[in-house]
Amino acid sequence: MHADTELFTIGQLARRTAVPARTIRFWSDAGLVPTAGRSVGGYRLYDAEAVARIELVQTLRELGFGLGIVQAVLSRTVTIADVAAAHVVALDTQIAALRLRRAVLSTVARRGGTTEETLLMHRLARLSAQERQQMIDDFIGDVFDGVEPGAAGAGIARIMRQLPAELPDDPAPEQVDAWIELGELITDEDFRQRVRMMVAPEELAARPLLGIDHLALVEHVSPALATGVAPDSPEGEAVLDRVVAPDTPAEERARLLTQLETYTDARVERYWQLLAVVNGSQPQPPVVPSYEWLIAALRARAGQ
Repeated sequence: MHADTELFTIGQLARRTAVPARTIRFWSDAGLVPTAGRSVGGYRLYDAEAVARIELVQTLRELGFGLGIVQAVLSRTVTIADVAAAHVVALDTQIAALRLRRAVLSTVARRGGTTEETLLMHRLARLSAQERQQMIDDFIGDVFDGVEPGAAGAGIARIMRQLPAELPDDPAPEQVDAWIELGELITDEDFRQRVRMMVAPEELAARPLLGIDHLALVEHVSPALATGVAPDSPEGEAVLDRVVAPDTPAEERARLLTQLETYTDARVERYWQLLAVVNGSQPQPPVVPSYEWLIAALRARAGQ
């Protein structure tokens, strides 16, 4: 028998294509691999074209195409290129969902949180970019509602109103982690009250804010903090004098101390760091520990 007229039983076709006979039978019943005839005993027979169709069906199935799509491709109702393009979109969605799930599970494993915390993290992580943006906007609107342009701390309100950039709709795992922490932070009522107090503290509203040389703080206080210099030690007092002039009047020092205590908060700094990560930026190194050291040094000087 000539090769192009050779007929195969399902068993022979299965051995030739390495596809199980039951799978070929199922595809044949679905119309994907038509028979070329029947044997005398009534068994299905297939020709060489069936071999090529099986290889194509197998390839399309391994790529994730459903039987309906495979049938449409075989009947030339749609092209493989069109189907592939549609599946790329679907796979991108699945990959994004898997990345999100992995990030949430990694966070849960690292934190060892409760069931309630896990549910909250999952809900936060599944929010769309628009919903995430709305959460930030609602937080800012609530905390800064009614703040007058000239009020002490209005600059903080202005900057925080400008910062919420477009949050990514397909975040990286570290952005998901940051968003989960940020979402928990901005829904915490204690944090909201703390920021509100920083934005419009009544006790500071009538007087201008005093300035601190941030470069001097980084140059002198950060090394002192890193080397374990105590704020209330003679060495600490010498460091303080490099940041706050020794001849600064006691009243002005007291006002500076109150101001620093009002505007220094690790959670607020964390807000900025998390928002930077969510927005795909490199967060600034923490400086609150240095300011906390300076506060302790000012308290120690005031108590002398």
